[in-house]
Formats: sequence, C-alpha cells, structure tokens
Amino acid sequence: MASNLYTNGDLASVPNLEKNLHLLSPHQVEIAKTLLELGQSHLFEHWAEPGVDDDEKRALFDQVTLLNANYPGGLESYIETARELLADSKAGKNPFDGFTPSVPEGDILTFGDDNFIKFEEMGIREVGRAAFVLVAGGLGERLGYNGIKVALPRETTTGVCFLQHYIESVLALQEASYAYNLSQGDQGEKKIIPFVIMTSDDTHARTLQLLESNSYFGMEPKQVKLLKQEKVACLDDNEARLALDPQNKYRIQTKPHGHGDVHSLLFSSGLLNVWHDAGLRWVLFFQDTNGLLFNAIPAAIGVSATRQYHVNSLAVPRKAKEAIGGITKLTHINDGRTMVINVEYNQLDPLLRASSQYPDGDVNSSETGYSPFPGNINQLILELGPYIEELTKTKGGIKEFVNPKYKDASKTSFKSSTRLECMMQDYPKTLPPTARVGFTVMDAWFAYAPVKNNPEDAAKVPKGNPYHSATSGEMAIYRANSHILRKAGVYVADPVLEVFNGQEVEVWPRITWKPKWGLTFNDIKKKVSGSCSISQRSTMVVKGRNVFLENLSLDGALVIDDDGVEEDVKVRVGGSVHNKGWNIEKVDYKDTSVAEELRIRGFRIIKIEQLEKNGKE
Repeated sequence: MASNLYTNGDLASVPNLEKNLHLLSPHQVEIAKTLLELGQSHLFEHWAEPGVDDDEKRALFDQVTLLNANYPGGLESYIETARELLADSKAGKNPFDGFTPSVPEGDILTFGDDNFIKFEEMGIREVGRAAFVLVAGGLGERLGYNGIKVALPRETTTGVCFLQHYIESVLALQEASYAYNLSQGDQGEKKIIPFVIMTSDDTHARTLQLLESNSYFGMEPKQVKLLKQEKVACLDDNEARLALDPQNKYRIQTKPHGHGDVHSLLFSSGLLNVWHDAGLRWVLFFQDTNGLLFNAIPAAIGVSATRQYHVNSLAVPRKAKEAIGGITKLTHINDGRTMVINVEYNQLDPLLRASSQYPDGDVNSSETGYSPFPGNINQLILELGPYIEELTKTKGGIKEFVNPKYKDASKTSFKSSTRLECMMQDYPKTLPPTARVGFTVMDAWFAYAPVKNNPEDAAKVPKGNPYHSATSGEMAIYRANSHILRKAGVYVADPVLEVFNGQEVEVWPRITWKPKWGLTFNDIKKKVSGSCSISQRSTMVVKGRNVFLENLSLDGALVIDDDGVEEDVKVRVGGSVHNKGWNIEKVDYKDTSVAEELRIRGFRIIKIEQLEKNGKE
C-alpha cells in the first residue's frame, strides 16, 4: 500500500512521512493519504528520521484516527465544511441573508390558570414516555467554583446539588406519570425514564464519581447513561490547515465542539432506536445549572403532546436587546422555505432592522412590555420519531459555525487557532418546512434562573438586568416557591432587599421542597388548606411526599418529613411554629477561609433553632 501511494505521487512532497510509513497500520496509511489530499502535509514536515520519536508519531495517528471517527463524515467532512464556513466568514456573509423574520407560533402560558393546569395534567400523562438528556460538559471555573457545575448546591438551605435535584425530579415524574395512568385504568407496567448525561474530558470522571458515591441519588445505575463528548481539531488559517499543538509538534490542537454534539452522540450510541422500540415518544434536553427548569417541564410536555410539535423550545419573556437569543421564524424571500430557530441577540436586532416589517429593530411591545420574540433558554422537547428520521439523514450532524479572531482587517490570518462549533438549539436549521416547530413561554420567575456568572462579573450587570449568578440563582428558587404557595392560598410575607457580593436581590422566606412533594400546581394546591402563613425570616423544608399543611403559622424554621410512615398515611402539619430559626450571614467572595460554593453566593445559612416534624410524632 505504501508503494502505491508513493508511485501515485501522493508522498512526493512529504518524504518525512514516506520514510515512516512502516509505523502505521493499513487503515492509518489510508487516513494519511486522505490528509495529504486535504492539504494537511504540514503535519509531517517536521517528522524525525525513523527510530526517533516513533511512539509520538504513532500517537499522532491514534489521535487522528479518533478525530476522524468522532466526527460525522470524518475529517474530510470537517475540513471541507470548515473551508466553506471560513470563506463565508472572510467574505462577511450573513448566515441569515435572504431570510425575512417574523414572530413564530407558540403558546404563552400563565402560571396557575385553567389552561396551564390542563397542560400540566397532559404533561404528567405523557412524561412516562420521555427520555431526559442533561448537557453537562462544563466546569464551574467561570463561576469561581473548581468543581463540576452539576455538583454545585442548587440552594444552601438543604445543600442539595443540581444533579441530585434533577435525578429526584425525574424519579418523581416517573412515579407521578405511572400513578396518573393507573388512575385512568392503564394497568401497564411502570416505565423507567432514561436519563442521559453528556460529559466531556473535563467532567466525565467527576460526574461518574459523584453518581457512584451517592448511589446515583436513588436511580438504578442502569437507568443512567453517560456519553462523553470528544473535542475537534483546531484550524490555523482560512485554508483549514489543522493546527499543531504549541506544546507538542506530534499532536493536533483540539478544543470543545459545543453542546450540539449531544445529537451526534445520541445518534451514534443507538439509544434513540432503543427508546423508540420501547415505546418512548419524547426526548427532553436541558442544561446544567437552571434550578427552576423542572417547574416548567410538565406543562411544556403537555404543550408538545397537544400541539403535536416535532420541536418545542421552552422560552421566557424577553426584553428587547436583552442578552439572550430570540426565537424567530425565518422565511426565505426566493424559495419561501421557513425555519423556526434561535437567533442570537446580537444578530436579531440588525436582522429585524434590515426587514421592512421591523424598521426599529428589536423593541418592546407597547401591550406586553416585552419583545415579541421570546427568549430561548436552551431547553428543547423533541418528538422521537421525527428526530430519528432527521438524524438518520444528517448522521447526527447539525449546522455549524466558525468564529475566527482575525489579526487585522484583511482577514488573512488568525490571532489564535479556531474550530468549528455547534449548538444544541440549532437542530431545527436542517428541518423541512413541514416540521411542526413551536415554543412555550413561561414566566422567568417560574422557569429560568441559570447560574453562570462569577461574583465580579455579576456585580457589573446593569441594575434591573438578571445577574445569573449563584446568588441570584438561589434567591430565585425561594422567590418561585413563595409565589407558587401564594397562588395556592398561603400568606407569604413580602421579601426584603439585601446586597450580597455587590448584587441587590430580593430575600424571600427560604422555602424548599423535594420534587416528590409537588410536581404540579394541582399537587401543591391539594396539600395546602385553611389559613396558612409564613413570615419573611422563616425557613421551611418539605422532604416527604404526603405532607399536608393545614392552618400553619410559621415564624422560624420548620423541617418536615414523612420518613418511616406508610405510603398512604398523611403527615399533617399545622398550628403555630415559632423559634429562632435559621439566619442568613453575609460572606465576602474573596474570603478564602469560606468554602467556594458559599463564597460565590456571598452568604451562608446559620442554623440556630428549628422544629423537625416527621410522621412518627
């Protein structure tokens, strides 16, 4: 094979590679030939004589083989796509040229009204036929936290981390769906909801360790599947020459490809067909640090089932020009093809201004006070059958983009290497016009409180805009739970304003509950009766499923469980509870004597006195 390559002239300009071909397997020789055809001869120009660095040469081809296998269509497809996108970037081509924007169709839900309750009930019925996919490839470094983000406490009243909350939410949905369908006469066996976590080199081992050391937080290990995302090759120039690692001339530099890889990983894993054969209908994608997202899931799945959406994007009301992508319908002026897609906020305003219908660009509606283009929060519900059909066509690949940083206006060279990237929410870009793509808008207080900014960056956010920090993320959970209980008829005292780590936030009563206590608004309404009140300084933690609040007056700290009680026995809690409670103490994020997960919030909970109730008392 080597002599054929040589006589065909493929190696004439790369004698250093030709001398070392005996080190490579036949398959690797074929890859070498492909690389040369793709203009990648520079990878071998510095190769030493045979007998020198041989292990390093083999290691390069081990890496190339992996890069080739992990990208749909292999390195040939990667490099060809890169050249096209880099040419478009150099030419300044707008990816939305030829498209006119308009507001897509979708549902705007109001928490607690009859329509919302109807969708929640439908969602509980359908959720037993769903699989959940958590995209968790990132570390918490941007937050000032050195662990994996899913290990970060969602809130510090209980210390429950994000991953535990997510798993307990899925288990509670699984139980609720089975119980609902049983009540409707369905005698089928209980369906196990699959739970997939997309990890990366940075997070895989630590995610597995977190699961194993906590007995998978109550899930069966076989219910959880980890899919590790690999990196992609970096690019040195507009010709898409692969970049050598500055630290090792026998390695190609690599960087993350983006969370859009979740689609190709699911496709190549074979899980989608397994789920389809098992009768599943939905795949729900979500990201790692939104502590409120499971509030919205029942109603959102209900919308998907009712509207028969192939794609349903969960969204929140969005202020014009807010730094969050807007869900937009795009129609091509020539062929009329349409797509409903997330348009990043920095692209949306110029796109709107360029159209005759929106000469003022992205502006708030005088009726609602919000932009007509709802804010995308990167939670998608896909119908499984059409999803499999689409990925079968694309081999799991989705539309990519490239974002090179050029040295100067000539755009001939980069400041540093770049790579192709992809985003999970860009999946609809390849769908046919017949695809049913919609969105579901819910209030941000109810569904969206991401934790992604460190204290210093959050403190610089203009007043009135969301901080998206560990501080605001935790306080948003207490605010949401307070609002939900208010809607259920509980008197919950107004919040007070406090400043932590330079961020002014509302401090509501510290109310938390396990997902199994209240998944839907109807669940919670049924468990609250009489005249209940909770003071602003109070803390209430509900751990059990069958806990009922009846004429409760709380001023202090109350922890309630139904541990050790028969499943159908109700634990009733009422009367006046008054104690010294749990206080919030400020901490400075620069104080290294305080644990990172507390430091980045700017406060910690000091537990002075509480009443603990369980069913045995």
